[in-house]
Amino acid sequence: MLRRLRAENATEYIALREEALVNAPLAFEASLGEDFASDPAILADHLVGAPEQAIFGVFETRLVGVAGIFRSRPRKAAHKAHVWGMYVANANRRRGHARALLEATIKHARSLPGVLWLHVSVTSGAPEARALYESAGFVEWGAEPEALRHGGQTATEFYLALQLERPAA
Repeated sequence: MLRRLRAENATEYIALREEALVNAPLAFEASLGEDFASDPAILADHLVGAPEQAIFGVFETRLVGVAGIFRSRPRKAAHKAHVWGMYVANANRRRGHARALLEATIKHARSLPGVLWLHVSVTSGAPEARALYESAGFVEWGAEPEALRHGGQTATEFYLALQLERPAA
């Protein structure tokens, strides 16, 4: 089952987020102990905040996958939304959960008036995620070599975008 997370899912979300940071350290800029998305106060804002931000989750008796979305706050950038924190637990992959989560974020972005672009970044440490984004129509517009360093390894961060609609002339 896929649905938008609520405040009562915070503990489960934080546990899955910590699992993601441990299992895929080069897929996320955050590290344990310094992750804003694991901060209960910030998380509460995403779970019960404005419609411009949401976290979606996939449940198989427990939470096994998540993806967040937020709209840029500055007025001049409010035509953009951003996917963040996509993760599906290793044991629950290859079941279509990541695609369903991505589709939920795209649908949510399309529901926000005036949002024309959906952005996501993905590292070279997550090639399956990049393939998923590209299969949904995202295209690369830039890259940052050696964006992340962990355990003697580096990862390039790729920036991708999906045009949701053409702006009026």
